[in-house]
Amino acid sequence: MHEPVMVSEVLEHLAPSRGGVFVDCTVGLGGHARALLEAGATRLIGIDRDPDALARAGDALTAFGDRVSLVHGDYRNLVELLEARGVAAVDGVLADLGVSSMQLDAPDRGFSFRRDEPLDMRMDRSSGVTAADMLAAADERTLADVIYEFGEERHARRVARAIVEAGRTRRIETTGRLADIVRRAIPRKGYSRIDPATRTFQAIRIWVNRELEGLDGFLTRAADRLAPAGRLVVITFHSLEDRVVKHTLRALQTAGGITIRTKRPQVPSEAEIERNPRARSAKLRAATRSEQAVRA
Repeated sequence: MHEPVMVSEVLEHLAPSRGGVFVDCTVGLGGHARALLEAGATRLIGIDRDPDALARAGDALTAFGDRVSLVHGDYRNLVELLEARGVAAVDGVLADLGVSSMQLDAPDRGFSFRRDEPLDMRMDRSSGVTAADMLAAADERTLADVIYEFGEERHARRVARAIVEAGRTRRIETTGRLADIVRRAIPRKGYSRIDPATRTFQAIRIWVNRELEGLDGFLTRAADRLAPAGRLVVITFHSLEDRVVKHTLRALQTAGGITIRTKRPQVPSEAEIERNPRARSAKLRAATRSEQAVRA
C-alpha cells in the first residue's frame, strides 16, 4: 500500500488551512494531494511525468471534483504549465523528488533490481530513451563518470568497465543481468547493509531521467511563482538532490526572496520509518516567500 512521506510535516509547513491554490509537482498516487485538499486547500494542481501515476491519482482524487487539475508534464516546466492554465501565483508548492513507490513496485518499469525485468527506468514512458539504450550507446569513461557522480560509487571505473565489456558480448536488456554484472565487479569485503548494485542503479536512474538537471532553476522559478507569504516544501531522497536544494534555497534567501523555515532538514520520525521503511532517507526543507517580494 502506498504511503506518502512526512505528511504531517508537509501540512505544517504548507499550511493549506489558509486556503488558496497549491501545486503538487510530483503528484504520484495522490497521497500528499489528498492530505492538502482535506486540510483546506481550495484548489490543487497535480503535475507528474508519469502518465500511469496520473491515472492512479485521478482515481484517488475523484471525490474532490473540479478542485483538482491533473497535468502530464515535467515539474521543471512549472511556469509554462501554470501560465497555460491562467495561474499567475500560487499559495504553496510541494516537490517530493525521486522515484515513487508505484514505480519501484510496478512490473516492467525497470527501476528495481529485486525482479528481473526490462531495463527501462524512464519515469515518463511516453518519451525519452530507455536505460538499456543509454547503456548500449555509452562509452566507458562517460559511464564511469555517471556512476561516480550520481551514485557516489567508489568502484565506478571497475563497474563501468564491466558493463561495457558485458555489453559487447550481448546487449544488457534486463535489470537482473545488469545487477549481476555490477555485483561481480565490486569487491566484497564482509557484510554490507545495501546491495552492491544499489548505487549504480540510482546513478543510471538519475541519468536516464535527468533528475538533477535544472533542479536549481525549478526551485528559483517555484519561489518566484509563490504569492507573498506562500510556502515551498521539497522532499529529497539522496544527498545529491538535498545538496542542490540546500544551496539554492540559501542563495534565494540571501537575495531576499524567501525565508528558510528549516535550519536543518527535517527527517521522518522513528515511528514513520518503522511503518514505512522507504521513508528512511527522506529529508524535508521548507521556505516562505517574503511578504515584500515582488515578482520579476
